[in-house]
Amino acid sequence: MRRLFLPVLLVLPLALAGCSSLGSKDEDPNIYVEAPVEKLYNDAMDAMLAEKYEAAGRQFDEVERQHPYSVWATKAQLMSGYTMYLRDRFDDAIIAMERFIQLHPSSRDTPYAYYVKAISYYAQIADVTRDQSLTEKAMESLNEVVRRYPDTGYARDARVKIDLTRDHMAGKEMEIGRFYLRTEQYTAAINRFRRVVDQYQTTTHVPEALLRLTEIYLALGLKDEAQATAAVLGHNYPGSDWYAESYGMVTGGKRPMQSGGGRGWFGRQLDTVTNFF
Repeated sequence: MRRLFLPVLLVLPLALAGCSSLGSKDEDPNIYVEAPVEKLYNDAMDAMLAEKYEAAGRQFDEVERQHPYSVWATKAQLMSGYTMYLRDRFDDAIIAMERFIQLHPSSRDTPYAYYVKAISYYAQIADVTRDQSLTEKAMESLNEVVRRYPDTGYARDARVKIDLTRDHMAGKEMEIGRFYLRTEQYTAAINRFRRVVDQYQTTTHVPEALLRLTEIYLALGLKDEAQATAAVLGHNYPGSDWYAESYGMVTGGKRPMQSGGGRGWFGRQLDTVTNFF
């Protein structure tokens, strides 16, 4: 969803103070129409809510241009940047939010500026096969929202997106690791899969990373390391297909026995793991 929740004071209509019949800039953006701040801001909000984002952006900019020292000019700066986000002009939205933060560091609306900046980076996260520099910037910006404003709704949403971003970053490590595995560059592959296990422990990619490590250790003839890794996989994901596959690898094709008693194979192997992970 592109529509974000907005602070209440940004969407409250202003009471019109007469002169409400002035022409609209929606008809011709090149015509200069002087108008009260109430008229300009309300027209901009109406355009935005009607999903006429380009017209809304022009109207918000006009609020700032005609009434630069009003309270609503400050809010219009923020809303103009938000309409850029809604139009997929993410770089422009980021610049607008950074400008707002620089000019109004103590404004009550500044948390929202940090949030829109972070979301603008988040919306640009690329497929795991492509460069992930924007993913890293999204992570940094989302963490900044949580750090600065931990008790806000913005922080709650940012935490959800941080989890998704971490999973995406782990997916990139897995993509690279699989490439190294296919080309038998085992040391490089181990480094990538271990990074997933060590740095992205709560993501969905950890079970496969442990399986791939087991596979590599067996290919290198490191049976003890393979058994230890499979044991960690079995201990943490005992009912998963990843564990079943790793068990088959280290036991010559057998599948793990489901027994209600005893510690089982992975439990015995886990006893031998000391400072391995």
